Amino acid sequence: MKKFVMLCCLMTLCAFTGTAQKFALIDMEYILKNIPAYEMTNEQLSQVSKKWQNEVEALQQEAQNMYKTYQSDLVFLSAEMKSQREEEIVKKEQEAQDLKRKYFGPEGELYKKRQTLMKPIQDEIYNAVKEISEDKGYQIVWDRASAMSIIFASPKIDISNEVLIKLGYSK
Repeated sequence: MKKFVMLCCLMTLCAFTGTAQKFALIDMEYILKNIPAYEMTNEQLSQVSKKWQNEVEALQQEAQNMYKTYQSDLVFLSAEMKSQREEEIVKKEQEAQDLKRKYFGPEGELYKKRQTLMKPIQDEIYNAVKEISEDKGYQIVWDRASAMSIIFASPKIDISNEVLIKLGYSK
């Protein structure tokens, strides 16, 4: 009986090795660093981000200046004027927060702009990886840059340079 179970296990194991899958890795960070359009897009996003950040900081500074003025004039103000100034300061601070959320929030302008500019580059990389995978019979292609669980991988299965060549950026 033991021999029969061992024989069945051995046959099952042989069946699985006969259908071995082919794997490959890419390093998305490496690929993106070697694509000039990506670098230009990052620079463009950085400039827009700085411009918007300056706008938000200007509003925040204006609110701080209003508060400092309010603090220095506090003894001379009537209760009604205090309340009016406080409302103006809160309104200015809220305006700064709203602008920050509009530009940098989860669905903000920066996110939308990044999606619009990066999507064509990402699609191009995806299509190149897909073509290489179909040509060479890879069932799975992992991104080494985002796969935290990969401790070691042979450089033989890294197809990052092939992707760059396919995209027209020879390495």
